[in-house]
Parts: sequence; structure tokens; C-alpha cells
Amino acid sequence: MSDQEIQVLESQFPAVSGQAFAAARERVLASGQSVLQSEGGFIYRVFPDGHKEVVKQIAPPTRVKPGTIYLIK
Repeated sequence: MSDQEIQVLESQFPAVSGQAFAAARERVLASGQSVLQSEGGFIYRVFPDGHKEVVKQIAPPTRVKPGTIYLIK
């Protein structure tokens, strides 16, 4: 596989992974189970009928500049 082919695949990853997560979320809800999602500084449990229950408040997301390298210890 060439570098060019790898770059093309990597560029498609965000869209494809988003579609995969959305499909998985729908399958879980269709099976009658709830899912967790973050929104507006809170984690919510979302039920198949659409209602949401607050699970906990969370810190706001960290803005990341593309290309920045972070070391996690």
C-alpha cells in the first residue's frame, strides 16, 4: 500500500467512523436499551422513546489545534 493510498484512507476515517457510531447508536436504541451521550457539559442517558436523564456534569471539552502533539503521562 502506498503512502498516497494510506492518506486517502486516513482522510475518509472521520466520516466513516461517524457513520459507524451513528448506526451502532441506532441499533442499541432499536433493541430497547439506552445510550450515553455528552451534550452541553452534561452526560445524558438517552432512552429509546427519546427522553433524556442527566447522569453527571462534566468539564467542557478541550479545544485541540490540528497537528498539535500532546504527551499523556
